[in-house]
Amino acid sequence: MKTQTAILTSAALTLAMAAAGLQAAPYHGDGHLLGTPDDLSWGPVGSMGEGAEIAIIEGNLGEEVPFTFRLRLEDGYEIKPHVHPAYERVTVLQGTLHFAHGETFDPDATKRLPVGGYAIMAPGYPMFGYAEGETIIQLHGTGPWGIEYIDPDDDPRS
Repeated sequence: MKTQTAILTSAALTLAMAAAGLQAAPYHGDGHLLGTPDDLSWGPVGSMGEGAEIAIIEGNLGEEVPFTFRLRLEDGYEIKPHVHPAYERVTVLQGTLHFAHGETFDPDATKRLPVGGYAIMAPGYPMFGYAEGETIIQLHGTGPWGIEYIDPDDDPRS
């Protein structure tokens, strides 16, 4: 059941972003892919609700291809407990991400990750966190990608 939910969640996320024109082609090693922060196109993240924006650098999150994207989180944004169907690799580029493992949101249980901080989480392990200051994180991995909230009431898509 969890696998089906993750696949459906990934598909819904992919469709929402494709509709917003935020999908990017996977990079296949042909030459170089170069860019600056000004080249990024930011848009809403349907699976995260108000206070979060996404910029896809490469990949289609619904396919089994490499992806790289950035999330911009407003100050105080709460990342409710959730799991992903694939490894999550995060690097903090701006602001501070407070992050932890667990099924219950507990700000006091988080570890402070400043600029340059990183986290790697295995598929299916619950996690949560919050942003201090406007925070930008970069995520990369191999899809398909999706998010499943531990408490369905935390899912802004429902």
